[in-house]
Order: sequence, then structure tokens, then C-alpha cells
Amino acid sequence: MRIGVITEPEGESRVAIVPSSIKKLVRAGYEVAIQEGAGKLSNYSDKDYTAAGAEIVDREKALKSPFLVCVRFPEEADFFEGQIIACIADPFRHPDRIKLCNSRKATLLSMDMIPRRLSRAQSMDVNSSQDNLAGYKAVLLGASMVPKGVPMMTTSAGTVRPAKVVIMGSGVAGLQAIATAKRLGAVVYASDVRKSAAEQIESVGGRFIEVDGMDDFEDESGYAKPLTPEFIKKVNDTVCEVASDADIVITTARIFGRPAPITVPSSAVKSFKSGCVIVDMNADVGGNCEETVYDQIHRTDGGVIVVGTSNLPGTIPTTASMLYSNNLATFAVSLMGEDGFILSEEDDILVGPPEGSDFFVQGMGGVLVCSNGETHRKQTRLEEVM
Repeated sequence: MRIGVITEPEGESRVAIVPSSIKKLVRAGYEVAIQEGAGKLSNYSDKDYTAAGAEIVDREKALKSPFLVCVRFPEEADFFEGQIIACIADPFRHPDRIKLCNSRKATLLSMDMIPRRLSRAQSMDVNSSQDNLAGYKAVLLGASMVPKGVPMMTTSAGTVRPAKVVIMGSGVAGLQAIATAKRLGAVVYASDVRKSAAEQIESVGGRFIEVDGMDDFEDESGYAKPLTPEFIKKVNDTVCEVASDADIVITTARIFGRPAPITVPSSAVKSFKSGCVIVDMNADVGGNCEETVYDQIHRTDGGVIVVGTSNLPGTIPTTASMLYSNNLATFAVSLMGEDGFILSEEDDILVGPPEGSDFFVQGMGGVLVCSNGETHRKQTRLEEVM
């Protein structure tokens, strides 16, 4: 089975497979064909790939590989019957991608659909690996733009008080953001719609912002549930009040398969102090802040700086590519059995946990979205979207 790796579209600096993963894939029985220059923006050279055992090919040959591995969905690819594509396809927001694959009878493996609660899935969970880096980089961006020092400093000229950082949400990205801000010396406050997150927040150095009436608003997949408009407003009001004198605000609220919820309305931004930096981690799906402009950094009339960088992992592509590659290589190796490559209906990663399992989610399968011209039978929620 030949794996093909291509140069990603403009604006994406990551690469799906890095040289350190090649030997693992070759040992498992794969051949790896890398498009010339595919790793350049991530600082992985063709020479490194060749030394690791990959073949450097032109784009056309890479695209014709039976198993195409990418970061983003390859919109321009001319899929063929039986071809397998593994990438972050975001199928709930882009059901047209499923329709395209079905029209060509190609198999789509959407890595962002991985059943993340399965212990075996954790080493393949691209969402967690990339969100972790995004949370880290969001804090560094905020710290680089805030017009004051972040840690407490005692100097002969006077004492500098530590910056106040507010993190909205404490999933993977939020917890890393809290830990990073704390390491920089900030005083960190954090919120979450899951009351159980308080212990996690405090374990990495944050102070939990509790909202009256808060419960565990988490669905069976481990993602945050959509909330009622009334409770969203209550959470926003409480957290934004805490953030009114903050130096840096990081928003992380993301609902799987839906537009990002507004957690910082324009009215709240007007109450924030001049020089505050808001880093919106969900600019790619609409943004948590009403003032966010996709892929732009701008200053409001009140002096608040709003950062709408859409691809935070892509700003640290060497590390982001390495982690993504580790996820994909582990996944690809799991598909190789004694009889060679197989997409098994018994594989929970591919099709989701069976009914009756503690991790079963009605209407949700695994990363196997469609094959042989049909959406997988367990992906009924996707069928509804389509």
C-alpha cells in the first residue's frame, strides 16, 4: 500500500507526515511517496525524507497514491474509485466533501471524527495534539502584543504587578493556555461550562470562575453541549465581568460540528480596558468574539486588540507537523494486520464503539465517514446534515 503526501493548500504550513514517521510506516508495510517540497514550510527537507526511506515524487504521482494522507481536505484532487483519503475533513461543516467522495466512490477517513474517549484513540487524536499547541501559541501571541510585562517584577524603579489573564474554556486548548500563562508569570482565571473542570483548572495553576447554576454540560462524545441562550448570557456576563480589567483574554469555546458560540459580545469588549488583548482561538469557525475579524489583528475604538489568527497550530508548523504525523502514523499502522491493509468493521476507531458500550454515541461512528459511494451506516447525524 502506497501512502501519498502532498503540499498543503496556500495558508497551511503543516505537512501530514514528517521524516521521523517514515521508518515506522515502512516497517508496517507501507511505501511512502512525498511530493517534492511538501515539508519545506515545516522545515523538513526532501533530503531528510529520502534518508528516512521515502520516495520524492511529483504532485501528480503523490495524488494518485491509493492512500492519500493530508492535513486539510484536498479540494482539488481528482479522487478515483477505491482511493482512501485521511485528513481533517470537518464533515459537519462541509458535507459537500462527503458528497464528492461518494460520487467518486472514494473512502474518506476524517481524523477529526475520532472517538476520542477510547483509550486506544488517544495516540491518534489529532484534535488534542493540535489544540494543545493552539492553546500554547494563543498565550504567546497575547503576551507578545500586550503593552505591559506579564510576570511580577521587583526592580529599583518600582514593582511591576503580574498581568491578569482570563481563559474562557478549559478543554485541551484551554488547559494548555492556563499552564502557559502561569509559566509566564501571569495571574490566571479560567471558566468552563463543565463544573468538573474546576479541579483541572486549579491543577495547572488557574483560578476557577464559577457561575451559579453551572452543571456538567458535556455530551457523550466528550465535547461541550450547546447551551440555552439564557445560560450562555449568564456565563458570558459573569466571565466578562471578571475579564473587564484583564490584560489578556483567550477564548477557546468550540462546539463540535457547529459555529463557535459568542462568548465575548461587542458590549463586553467596550467594557474591557485599553491595551487588553483578546486572542480568539475559533476565528476559523466564526469566532467567539463579536469583534473578531477572520485572519486579522485589529484595534477597536476603545483600544482593545483582537487577534483573529485562524490557524494557530500552523504558526508553529515544525512541532505541529511532528505531532500530527505521529497521530497519523499510529493510525495507519493500526490498519495493517497479518493479512495486510484492511478497513475492518470491527475497528472502533473506524466505525465507533458498538451499541451497549459506555462510549457509544447514537448517530456517530468513527473516522470512516464514507466508502463505496455511501456514507457509513452509523453516521446518521452526518446524513441529517447532508
